[in-house]
Amino acid sequence: MKVNKIVVLQLMMSMVLMLGTASCSKKSSSSHASRATGWDVDSQNGTAARNAGKKQQAGPGLVFVEGGTFTMGKVQDDVMHDWNNTPTQQHVQSFYMDETEVTNGMYLEYLEWLKKVFPPTEENYKNIYEGASPDTLVWRNRLGYNETMTNNYLRHPSYANYPVVGVNWIQAVEFSKWRTDRVNEAVLEKNGYLQKGAKTNDVNAENAFNTEGYLMSPSTSRGGSEEIVLKKNPTGRRPKAGKDGVVPEEKNVYAQRSSGIILPEYRLPTEAEWEYAAAADVGQREYNIYKGQKKYPWSGDYTRSNKRKNKGDQLANFKQGNGDYGGIAGWSDDGADITNAVKSYAPNDFGLYDMAGNVAEWVADVYRPIIDNEANDFNYYRGNQYAKNKIGKDGKVEIVTTATIKYDTLSNGKVIARNLPGEIAQVPVDEQETYLRQNFSTSDNINYRDGDKQSSRYFDFGDSESGSKADQAMYNSPKHNVTTDSLGKMIRKYDNSSKRTTLIDDKVRVYKGGSWRDRAYWLDPAQRRYFPQDMATDYIGFRCAMSRVGAKSERRKSPRN
Repeated sequence: MKVNKIVVLQLMMSMVLMLGTASCSKKSSSSHASRATGWDVDSQNGTAARNAGKKQQAGPGLVFVEGGTFTMGKVQDDVMHDWNNTPTQQHVQSFYMDETEVTNGMYLEYLEWLKKVFPPTEENYKNIYEGASPDTLVWRNRLGYNETMTNNYLRHPSYANYPVVGVNWIQAVEFSKWRTDRVNEAVLEKNGYLQKGAKTNDVNAENAFNTEGYLMSPSTSRGGSEEIVLKKNPTGRRPKAGKDGVVPEEKNVYAQRSSGIILPEYRLPTEAEWEYAAAADVGQREYNIYKGQKKYPWSGDYTRSNKRKNKGDQLANFKQGNGDYGGIAGWSDDGADITNAVKSYAPNDFGLYDMAGNVAEWVADVYRPIIDNEANDFNYYRGNQYAKNKIGKDGKVEIVTTATIKYDTLSNGKVIARNLPGEIAQVPVDEQETYLRQNFSTSDNINYRDGDKQSSRYFDFGDSESGSKADQAMYNSPKHNVTTDSLGKMIRKYDNSSKRTTLIDDKVRVYKGGSWRDRAYWLDPAQRRYFPQDMATDYIGFRCAMSRVGAKSERRKSPRN
């Protein structure tokens, strides 16, 4: 009997210990307790820990593109013999991409906002609206009547859902910046950090919202108005009374990056991202597809549908032959002679429309004939120019004002604003950021492993055949100089040197995909071409992308410990 009592006591003690351990475990795993310190992070402090695991929301107009590996540059045909599509295995991180090209209607929202905030009638702002406006004269042809498009394509409501054209690469980048600010302004208003209706009421050049400016100094954003820029209790709960019965003051804060609600910037996709998204290998599982044999954004080797419901219909808008931009009326027609409304054709397996045909699209990369996968095979991109915030003499970050707007004169004489009031002034990174670094050493990395002295045929200084140092660059392109004088008159100085050997320089950008003007050959996602970044055409448009933060996939859940 004594033995049995001892056993019973031992069992009881074990149960008590187990219950105590379970209780401690439950307490330590509470959603309110930090895994690092055990402190309550769901109070007024610990913003980053409190928001841990919050997922990024897709921005307006974007669809999710799960990243992965693919064969970049693999084409079935190379009739042009450009030799600029050498296949390389690349890996792209997950990102978001516009479901369609940016439309005339979307771009007109941008222009109307600029006109309201920076009235063209005021001397200080006269070049901002005009500099952002698409070039409608791109439609003109010496031997064709296209005045209908010249006068109507951008603004007539019939074309509102058609892709915008006449936009150069620089303008596309500026639109993306504007879109970032307007989307985040709406996000902050929705979450109670900006006054309701503030994004449309009484906005002017001195109080326009800028995302980075807000993150750097929320109290000075939107002109520093406390009635517009609001603080908020991030927990959403009122403080409880203490042991003494006193209720502590509610601590309100501004939104921060750690709040998890501010979205990353809208931007142009990189060439690797665009090609990966266009090919959409995610919907295919054949071995040859994995190796990069896919010819179009859809399955098969033909441009017509083989499905019974719409058999024979064209799957994209492109030029079918000489003098044939759409087919015979009423039969075998692709439904368009110039561009077509977005979503007129079926999407690819990522849910993206018009990744072949309609308009070709700008991407972020500076053009080079080769993709250097020996240097990098992860998120490949050529064009990095690292910058940092400019610090003034008072030790504070400099914010662009009406008096400090910078303008650039393009090769065609068009004047474009480089920055706008409310933005943070930027300067190139210097030795303070590059000293003893292994991953980068300069601010401008456009010519990394390419175009340097050692890469040039005439790398020996003083060579009589090579001429001056300026002529020794690997890409010996014309160096035109177009400026304006104090009266706004253009001064053009053309480079007529007979020593120029190429049109490739650091200001030509890649554009991808076929257009309504192109034959089916250019519909292959791996095809690539280039065009000066400050020039526009009637067949190049663009769409935006946004980086994905957090998990690569939306399908898989993180393992639970």
